Amino acid sequence: MHFYQALQRNASKLSNKVATSYGEQEHTWKEVEDRVAKLAAALIAHGVQAKEHIAILSLNSNRYFEYFNAVPWMGAVVVPLNIRWSLKENIYSLENSQSSVLFIDDAFLEMGLALEKSCPKLRLMVYIGDGETPKGMLNYEQLINESTPVEPIHSNYDDLAGIFYTGGTTGFPKGVMLSHANLWTSSISVTAEMGLNNEEDSYLHAAPMFHLADIGVSYAMVISGIKQVFVPFFDPKSVIEAIEVKQVNHVLLVPTMITILLATPELNNANLTSLKTIIYGASPMPEGTLIEAMDKMPTVSFIQAYGQSELSPLVSILPAKYHVLDGPMSGKLRSAGRPSYCVNVEIRDENGHCLPNGEIGEIAARGPNKMLGYWNNPEQTELAIVNGWVMTGDAGYMDEDGFIFLVDRVKDMIVTGGENVFSAEVENALSHHAAIQESVVIGIPSEQWGESVHAIIRLNQDQNTTEIEITEHCREYIAGYKVPNSIEFRKDPFPMTGAGKLRKVELRAPYWENKKRAIN
Repeated sequence: MHFYQALQRNASKLSNKVATSYGEQEHTWKEVEDRVAKLAAALIAHGVQAKEHIAILSLNSNRYFEYFNAVPWMGAVVVPLNIRWSLKENIYSLENSQSSVLFIDDAFLEMGLALEKSCPKLRLMVYIGDGETPKGMLNYEQLINESTPVEPIHSNYDDLAGIFYTGGTTGFPKGVMLSHANLWTSSISVTAEMGLNNEEDSYLHAAPMFHLADIGVSYAMVISGIKQVFVPFFDPKSVIEAIEVKQVNHVLLVPTMITILLATPELNNANLTSLKTIIYGASPMPEGTLIEAMDKMPTVSFIQAYGQSELSPLVSILPAKYHVLDGPMSGKLRSAGRPSYCVNVEIRDENGHCLPNGEIGEIAARGPNKMLGYWNNPEQTELAIVNGWVMTGDAGYMDEDGFIFLVDRVKDMIVTGGENVFSAEVENALSHHAAIQESVVIGIPSEQWGESVHAIIRLNQDQNTTEIEITEHCREYIAGYKVPNSIEFRKDPFPMTGAGKLRKVELRAPYWENKKRAIN
């Protein structure tokens, strides 16, 4: 299936039903299909070819949704940029992906102008805001209003549909290449297994739309003909208001969002009678937080989805029926669920051998949702995909019932607020500071963010600096959520193995004492 085919089906079957709702703007499925076909036509008229890479840097909106359908409609490739990344990170992603078109909204207009100057391959800028169109940019609504719809290009299902950037183990972001079949497999599995297929329902985009967690779940809802509701970004009051006013039925939230929502006073008096399901994922949910959420929102069903970008993104699902504290279905609350439809999972030892139930190893997964590879990065692709299996970098075990339990990470990665941070990215930024001799970055427990970024630093002889100076230095190179939340200075050399490798596990250990698992 092509990524846009669910839209076509809905335009035919549910033509007069509301498809998208953003503020006061509402469009039916037929209207959305027409707008998508016109936007594709406008891009073609401006010389954009099939297979070109078209990026977007924007907050959530109905236009973002239309972009996601119009680009594959004309046979091109989506490149969603991370709204939390620094200018340098997004320059790298645009240049690395060889994107030639950039869609930009009001929130990122200043960065968009800087990106245009820094990325010579960008030849078209499309303004999707509501203000005055900046000089040299194309106006989104004008493009649609002045175009005639075109038929979609029927490319191969295995053709590249999108490049989705994630953190990099080498200090640079990696572009995960996903095909139409990859994305469809993941979304249709969500549709089937979660059972969220009532055409009268609505789904709220509260998580950022560049993130594959939202893409995978929301498109499962599109397959089911479910209305798409948008808020620009996660704000607990805005989310509560959207649920109340627009009678939202389903929403995806990362654990940090749920933590913030639980601490919001307005939740106590909120009318959430319409809300049926909260899907959570992108990072492990602290058990105490989940129990509190279940207690405060007893009429809401909770579903966990575990995965990663390299798997489009689904690996496993923990259905609502296992979110109980007693009875025959209890005892699975700390698990990440069982492998989803179309996904095989094994627990592997360091030699690649499959381990029996109960033994801890690296989680390996395969299926038609397996990525095509990393864009222009065959070396990292070879490390990530071994004999057709994606090595997730997560350590865990499987119980006798086939439930996956996460316990640690094999990859040197931190998950903070649902975002992946590879230590190498932060260490690379720190290496540019003249006073720093060497650094080690680790993840430590955080009640608010799950994990926080902690830097341990050794300074050059006779050099001095402060935590504030280091923090400001890092912000020039990396996104704010990657900047160390805490910094520790030490004079003693870092612990090393006999082979001269850093013993980072030893540095992490004191922070994770008395924890049930070494990830949070």
